[in-house]
Amino acid sequence: MSGMLICQKNTLYFLTEGKCVMAGIAADILRRARGASARDARVFTPKDFADLGSRAAIDQALSRLAKDGKLRRIGHGFYDMPRINPMLARPAAPDLDAVADAIARRDSVTIVPSALVSANRLGLTTAVSSKNDYLTDGPSRTIRIGNRSLHLRHAGPKLMALKNQPAGDVVRALHWLGPDIARSDDVIDRLRRQLPATVKRDLAKARPVMTAWAADIAGRISA
Repeated sequence: MSGMLICQKNTLYFLTEGKCVMAGIAADILRRARGASARDARVFTPKDFADLGSRAAIDQALSRLAKDGKLRRIGHGFYDMPRINPMLARPAAPDLDAVADAIARRDSVTIVPSALVSANRLGLTTAVSSKNDYLTDGPSRTIRIGNRSLHLRHAGPKLMALKNQPAGDVVRALHWLGPDIARSDDVIDRLRRQLPATVKRDLAKARPVMTAWAADIAGRISA
């Protein structure tokens, strides 16, 4: 019986050397997940609960919580709180941005939106990507989440240096536009008007790590 994990009234007990010791891992996991998901959709991996017990015990607890419907398993090693889409009255689709955040935490990498998404955020294009693409300083790979795929594409330091900072969106948007369009007066004037002073300062500081043409444009925007 040593090492057997059993569930009793939503509390986990672990039998060690014939003694029943309360673990409470499932309750702790659920409490943390609910707190983190109170405001925004959040996705979790076992690593988010690594401080609560051994990997085997955490996996067992997550499996039990998913089986009981208290957490939702949305992919291999990914969980979220069950949510209902109020418009469709059915389970909401997993939030892929939250999945990307979970991967970044788990793997200690940076993951940012694609250059097209950055350009769209800044109002430089109305185009919307039909793919779930992200850039990362980690390896390129594809993650399956239900019937959808999240695509991570490795990007070099010139695109990733500013990471998730707002100024990083500007750099990625310039690269999506390309040097000819990005250096036009219309683009530079628009960004100069709409960007806060803090973002302009960050752009100016990051010029040494940019490509030459992007650094020149960043200087004109931040002047």
